[in-house]
Amino acid sequence: MVIASNTPATNPQAAGVIYVQGIPTAETRLTIGGSLHVSPMAIGTWAWGDRVWDYKPEMFDDIAATWDALQDSGINFFDTAEVYGRGESERIIGRLLKKAASQGKTPPVVATKFLPFPWRVRFPSSLLTALKASMERMGVDVIELYQIHGPTSLRSLEVLADALAEAVKLGLVKTVGVSNYSIDEMVRMHTALAKHGIQLASNQVEYSLLRRLPETTGLIAKCHELGVAVLAYSPLAMGRLTGKYTADNPPPSGRRFSDYPMTELAPLLAVMERIAKEHDVPMSAVALNYTICKGTIPLGGARNPEQALQNAKALGWRLSENEISELDGLSKVGGTGFWQHG
Repeated sequence: MVIASNTPATNPQAAGVIYVQGIPTAETRLTIGGSLHVSPMAIGTWAWGDRVWDYKPEMFDDIAATWDALQDSGINFFDTAEVYGRGESERIIGRLLKKAASQGKTPPVVATKFLPFPWRVRFPSSLLTALKASMERMGVDVIELYQIHGPTSLRSLEVLADALAEAVKLGLVKTVGVSNYSIDEMVRMHTALAKHGIQLASNQVEYSLLRRLPETTGLIAKCHELGVAVLAYSPLAMGRLTGKYTADNPPPSGRRFSDYPMTELAPLLAVMERIAKEHDVPMSAVALNYTICKGTIPLGGARNPEQALQNAKALGWRLSENEISELDGLSKVGGTGFWQHG
């Protein structure tokens, strides 16, 4: 196992090596939250069990094969949430973890998320109840990374921080993170957790060639300064950056993130296709490698072993500075919304 060594010198209190500066490989392990050793790329499991992605129960065998293929390729980090498929994604992961345990395999790192619905106002009980339900669905005694899904709670960030700290003190959670937080919100949560002696492990935000806002606002840089890993969700822009979709074959209407017309993306996709051919990798690997080069841990998606192997081709090489600059020039900044502050 190769441990990357690039924690910023300006942050001696950083919780670990949280991003790769050299070539990301299948053996590379980053350390987030001080204790989780994870691959430089993760897999988001929204599509595992959710109707948005046309999930059907008969797809489970493909997902199980995908789970094995990903770990065989060196990816040991999976992200889910209580709301993905109304808990079905967590239940699927629970079945996979149980199978792995029966085979004597080392389990991967699994993160999940708490959604701050407006009616969840009694803390820490609201969070602890949801946390225990997630643990039951996954069949685990501890959650390795527990994240606040969005900055929409009616209670203050400090109240949420106290609830997360309580979960850690009870031994139910190893590390804690947030999602969709702005710079100011992330700093406030970092400060509030620090009062409990707890490091904020991560901030999960939408980041891709079609939404570079976390980079242009300085959020990624601030996260690095504080030792907070940046988990980049939708790094493939819901399939728009894979080469699968065109102006004549657009993505399904429900795939709302980075919803640009495919005709508008043609120049970027043409450059991505050329770079992919030069490196002998699929276009999806170019998109994922780009986010790694920018100091994030991308959460790719895969529903079959072939997609798993395509994702894995983002490792073992690195875009050149000239290639990154060319892609930057054709990228999109994106914006914020009610749900996405970061």
